[in-house]
Amino acid sequence: MCWAKPKYYLIKGALLMGVVIIFALVALLAAYGAFTALKNKNLLGAFFAVGTFAVFGWFAIMTLIESGFPTGTH
Repeated sequence: MCWAKPKYYLIKGALLMGVVIIFALVALLAAYGAFTALKNKNLLGAFFAVGTFAVFGWFAIMTLIESGFPTGTH
């Protein structure tokens, strides 16, 4: 029996790519924040910035791996 993909499948893929972009931007900003915090010797800020970078960077990479890179075709 062949199961058809639901119609919202393409919308879901597009939404996930938006999530990847947002997560990647947050990770980049956290990396910049970690660098700035370490430069100013702000250890608590650096701790949270590195943690944010790790979590959001991991989510961005794993979402990109799980959903795949968008090719523009169906």
